[in-house]
Amino acid sequence: MPKLGLIAGNGRFPFLLLDAARAHGLTVVVAAIKEETDPEINARAASDPEIHVHWLSLGELSRLIETFQTEGVTRAVMAGQVKHKQIFSSIRPDWRLAKLLLNLRTRNTDMLLGAIAKVLGDEGIELVSSTAYLEPLLAKPGILTARPPDDDEQKDIAYGLTVARAIAGYDLGQTVVIAAQACVAVEAMEGTDATIARAGALFRTLDTAADTPTPAATTLRRSLTVVKVAKPHQDMRFDVPVVGVATIHAMQEAGATCLAIEAGRTLMFDPAAILAAADRAGIAIVAS
Repeated sequence: MPKLGLIAGNGRFPFLLLDAARAHGLTVVVAAIKEETDPEINARAASDPEIHVHWLSLGELSRLIETFQTEGVTRAVMAGQVKHKQIFSSIRPDWRLAKLLLNLRTRNTDMLLGAIAKVLGDEGIELVSSTAYLEPLLAKPGILTARPPDDDEQKDIAYGLTVARAIAGYDLGQTVVIAAQACVAVEAMEGTDATIARAGALFRTLDTAADTPTPAATTLRRSLTVVKVAKPHQDMRFDVPVVGVATIHAMQEAGATCLAIEAGRTLMFDPAAILAAADRAGIAIVAS
């Protein structure tokens, strides 16, 4: 039976890809990252002999290669987030990864993951697109919710797309939060949900300052629009934009009323649940 290597980060993405690969009749060799992967992966392997799980630390690049080679893996996929701050703070690199890090011109995630993909390729392991088995989960173009964006949200989307694409071009993040055509928060290493929460916290701070209103408190619209984009030259093998039900919950908590994503380049985990949650919260979602 053909084998697929799965480098598993956190969240539900690895499990979705695991299910899709098994549905295609593939044996899946999981490289589970101790600092990130949900231990539930062990239960999945216990119930399916065609799932082989190997646990390793984030910095063990040589062991990753040896594991895949021993298992006969020649194609692999990355699925699931590895927190950016984890990559650059908690990592204990082995000799191979340490050498790779020393040779990087810049230490952004694209540069690092691209270099890892090249090392894997040199060892006979092709890294393929993380969407290879999940095409049905890519966002379709159009208004996806019962409520379309209103005129003010449309203006925020247009402005937010300009800002988000510029930021993404520098590999700083993929998400911005906008209000009244003003940028409230920009994603960096903290991730999308934390960025949304930070924007909501800022607005709550402005609300508590009502006795001495600031210009921002008196002019900004009291709702937020979240815009999430792919990078201009997005490598679909890793760091693909993802939204899930947790994104909707984070928006609801922050007071965000609209989400704009890119069609064909954003994965929606459990689209039906996402749209149902958005409709219940009165949140508009549009993909373009």
